Amino acid sequence: MKKRLSTPIREEEIKRLQVGDVVYLTGEIYTARDKAHQRIIEYESTDAEAEMPIPKGAVLYHCGPLMKKSNGNWEIIAAGPTTSSRMDATTPAIIEKLRIRAIIGKGGMGDGTRAALQRYGCVYFAMTGGAAVLAANHIKSVKAVYWEDLGMAEAVWHLIVEDFGPLVVSMDTSGKSLYEEITEKAQIRLNAMLHLS
Repeated sequence: MKKRLSTPIREEEIKRLQVGDVVYLTGEIYTARDKAHQRIIEYESTDAEAEMPIPKGAVLYHCGPLMKKSNGNWEIIAAGPTTSSRMDATTPAIIEKLRIRAIIGKGGMGDGTRAALQRYGCVYFAMTGGAAVLAANHIKSVKAVYWEDLGMAEAVWHLIVEDFGPLVVSMDTSGKSLYEEITEKAQIRLNAMLHLS
């Protein structure tokens, strides 16, 4: 089912989403990769929430965008998703601390993250890899950039998006995972082809 959502996304809206739903997102999202995740964890341990650029209930985008500054403004060149599993170790704690409502990335995430999604009311959206220019076309502007000392790809970019997608709900708040379902179906077919079942 296709859905259009606007940020901030309410928890009840997130809980209505199911694996396989296709979503187009309008509003504000924040990029975060490996180094940003680590810094968030450091802030968590020092409880310096006042300095945290990502608000509670935000949407995180696993992305290291390519940007160009032109006439004092940032121009988005490419902004495709990065492999989410790289952030698996830190994601559950970040979901808990910031009550993240949605994560956009590619390739899915592990069981620890899936448990955090279920416990705190968050979903994982898969975006097609290799679609960096398409993604950039739906980013309307850069509202701010934080932690530039981490470098362009690792900084936190506060982005304004419109009809950003298609995003496929691949892990939902009930604990379902599209990746697990596909793996199970593939195994059944493989067993049938090899006459193992």
